[in-house]
Amino acid sequence: MGRTLLGSVLAASLAFVPAVLASGSAAAQPAILSGNDRVHPVAASHGMVASQEARASEIGLEVLKKGGNAVDAAVAVGFALAVTLPRAGNLGGGGFMIVHLAAKEGEASGKIVAIDYREMAPKAAFRDMFLDKEGNADSDRSRYSGLAVGVPGTVAGLAHAHKTYGSGKFTLAELIAPAEELARGGMAVSDDLAWSLGLAMLRLKKDPDAARIFYQPSGAPYGVGDTLVQKDLADSLQRIADEGPDGFYKGPVAAAIAKAVTDAGGAMTEDDLAAYEVKEREPVRGSYRGFDVVSMPPPSSGGVHIVQILNILEGFPLAASGFGSAETMHEMAEAMKLAFADRSEFLGDPDHVAVPVKALTSKAYADDLRKTIEKERARPAAEIKPGDPAPYESAETTHFSVVDADGNAVSNTYTLNFSYGVGIVAPGTGILLNNELDDFSAKPGVANAYGLIGGEANAVAPRKRPLSSMSPTMVFKDGALVLVTGSPGGSRIITTVLQIIVNVVDHGMNIAEATVAPRMHHQWLPDELRVEEGFSPDTIRLLTERGHEIAVKTTMGSTQSIRVRPGMLTGASDPRRRGAATVGY
Repeated sequence: MGRTLLGSVLAASLAFVPAVLASGSAAAQPAILSGNDRVHPVAASHGMVASQEARASEIGLEVLKKGGNAVDAAVAVGFALAVTLPRAGNLGGGGFMIVHLAAKEGEASGKIVAIDYREMAPKAAFRDMFLDKEGNADSDRSRYSGLAVGVPGTVAGLAHAHKTYGSGKFTLAELIAPAEELARGGMAVSDDLAWSLGLAMLRLKKDPDAARIFYQPSGAPYGVGDTLVQKDLADSLQRIADEGPDGFYKGPVAAAIAKAVTDAGGAMTEDDLAAYEVKEREPVRGSYRGFDVVSMPPPSSGGVHIVQILNILEGFPLAASGFGSAETMHEMAEAMKLAFADRSEFLGDPDHVAVPVKALTSKAYADDLRKTIEKERARPAAEIKPGDPAPYESAETTHFSVVDADGNAVSNTYTLNFSYGVGIVAPGTGILLNNELDDFSAKPGVANAYGLIGGEANAVAPRKRPLSSMSPTMVFKDGALVLVTGSPGGSRIITTVLQIIVNVVDHGMNIAEATVAPRMHHQWLPDELRVEEGFSPDTIRLLTERGHEIAVKTTMGSTQSIRVRPGMLTGASDPRRRGAATVGY
């Protein structure tokens, strides 16, 4: 298989075909669901990819059709999104991946592993580096300077997944090839990309390389249908294809990244890049009404708090009270508050602090927390403190889900943090740098960009990974995979993924219904119940009467989900963001 193996995917614009309802037979040709279209579940019987960008989904599907497994497809999608969705897909960021390898003949069970390729603070990082001379948290330092940039993990993470869990039928170079071809040959700018470049123009134009790459010589943004060429990024991808991760973490690319960070006021070195390590961790596991939930462990807070909230909700009859009722929403909001209060105190990088995962996810602790929830009154945030779970033991992000014909699956969430990260391209590389270190607690008790409060457990330290809300998640029933899901959305990732699970398990929704249903979110502080439009005015009135401060705001998340049934896969891409696609065959 040559370097142009998957190039046929790129030769023509995508042809969209009608989606197939879950009750229908699988289509002989790929079934594609665009985030711009009315959402029906897409059905397939062999394999499926759901991502936030249609071309990347097609690239992953082509890998499956050529005999690759879910991990092979996920790696190809991950590299492709660095080209097609540059505001979130990345080489210069990091993330988390859950891999499920289905049991082979003669095996009692399969394998599930959590791959942590989260960014790390450089060796020179120190606890108070985001404070000004008066000792106050300085958001410019933590979000827009070189100090904000963590050592990227994406290339190492994708390469590790391929080497350890890939099918062996594809080289890493073959999986990178479609992304390189798109970057070098140019691609038509989608409406989503044109929109995001317009929004980011003032910030990106401050950086000469970003301005040169992402805007026309006249300075105008690229419009829909214009051709965007990313030659520098193509060269970086070529180097990674030829040399493996060393092509990124050593040599000219590493030198350019370290220099760009230093020039912007940071202190990253080539040694920091060379020292980066991927970590395999034991996933967080929980149970909910007979289903098993598997999600990402710390330094993600997502898995812990999804399980914790589900444990609390298990004591309430949500199916009886119904989706969107004041009773259901009140109980969910109160459970969310309790979990986010605990997040502020106990969660951090497990390589640096002791995180009480077992205690936080225990049914007994949830029973105690549930007793504090009042049926007719919303407890003010001031009354809620982090609990006692002892004993110890982006919004601009993007998610994709993959399931193959053998039942292997990948749930992957990765990010640059803000849209286009810190807004700096390492000269000559085409690689956007992250501003992920804003996810540390710049100063305990001071909110970050997403309003999240952090404590000592998430303080800055050398070679430490900042806490994240990214929550790639899978759900099983009697050992069989039934759901693969995840979402971007900053702090709202946790509650978005939670609601996909609740909608499917408690409310019996199909995957499209679960995806489009209006969402809610409470994170303890700020003390407001954030809701999307679509809930009944009567429900909002009843919640207000109980003491909830209602804030109707923009949509939350962009879930990419696959529902697994015997002989049938159904999937849906969230319509909340443009350009997404679920494809299957």
